[in-house]
Amino acid sequence: MTNEITINLTDSAKQHVEKVLAKETNGIGLRLAVKTTGCSGYQYVIETAKTINDEDKTIESNGIRIIVDEQSLPYLAGTELDFVREGLNSGFKFRNPNVDETCGCGESFSLKEEEN
Repeated sequence: MTNEITINLTDSAKQHVEKVLAKETNGIGLRLAVKTTGCSGYQYVIETAKTINDEDKTIESNGIRIIVDEQSLPYLAGTELDFVREGLNSGFKFRNPNVDETCGCGESFSLKEEEN
């Protein structure tokens, strides 16, 4: 049985990524990752993908190619990525079912512990 991992882009996120990729000469998609840092333990990394490595997984969502490294994939499974405008600020918002709590600054998060 195949365990297919999904990451979904909202229409707003798709539109923003398309604008960014249109400006990038070598952009082939959106790269998402998780790194260990911050006051809660983990932080999202989001950037334009210019290459796909052997250990990367490619996921298609809403017509956009999302590239995720093998180590980050379990942390991002089931995530919805939105692009929101709040007052004068705008940016990506992650709705990640794997997150237990976020820090006060909103820049990092901790993960739910897996039950045995």
